[in-house]
Amino acid sequence: MDEHTLKGRTLFITGASRGIGLAIAKRAAADGANIAIAAKTAEPHPKLAGTIYSAAEEIEAAGGRALPLVVDVRHEDQVAAAIEKTVEAFGGLDILINNASAISLTPTLQTDMKRFDLMHQVNARGTFLCSKLALPHLLEADNPHVLMISPPLNMDKRWFAPHVAYTMAKYGMSMCVLGMAEEFRGRVAFNALWPRTAIATAAVRNLLGGDEMVRRSRKPEIMADAAHRILTRPARETSGNFFIDEEVLREAGIHDFTAYAVEPGMDLVPDFFL
Repeated sequence: MDEHTLKGRTLFITGASRGIGLAIAKRAAADGANIAIAAKTAEPHPKLAGTIYSAAEEIEAAGGRALPLVVDVRHEDQVAAAIEKTVEAFGGLDILINNASAISLTPTLQTDMKRFDLMHQVNARGTFLCSKLALPHLLEADNPHVLMISPPLNMDKRWFAPHVAYTMAKYGMSMCVLGMAEEFRGRVAFNALWPRTAIATAAVRNLLGGDEMVRRSRKPEIMADAAHRILTRPARETSGNFFIDEEVLREAGIHDFTAYAVEPGMDLVPDFFL
């Protein structure tokens, strides 16, 4: 096994039609990986760029093989069918990226239960479900990784008070890392990856501060490059970590992050939970 490439590996990425999920997919595709795009968007959305089909085109243009699958991670039957199709198409499953996420930064009295349920069903339950259904296949792979796009578990009250419902849902993803890394130690790697700064995604533009916030963000490619470094490590030696994108790249000898800035020279907005 070439430890520095994902060539021939099969990745199942939730929420891969845009943003960080798509960037991770394209970086793996550049090595010649197979990518199952498990996302909801089959028809173009008025506010969100990208569908599973446009993502598939970008992945294949980058050098990979793509399998676009309409998947809502809230539905067990859809996830199960998509994983089976992935294994049928590519002959196995090596890597799961739990990237799909719902966000609402609302305080308690302004959080309606429909939104609470969505965040918990997509973030915490969706991550648990995808991991559970992927594991039988991952346990047969020779370097199996599961990567959650979720934050370090930081029990500081300032990360709970402004948006406790969202924090609980995101920490649910990170708690899966903590528990499953130990449960499957030596067999499957479970890690989390989180950005040091805001990342220019649709969520940042639409929910967190518009174009001004985007200008003070980094491109999703920094997360993709950090994910690539993690996923090419030996799974049996790299598990139970809460990685930060910048720290992963510094460890790899990269110290100039200018190329990742949306607008070089702007003061960057730090991300939540750090």
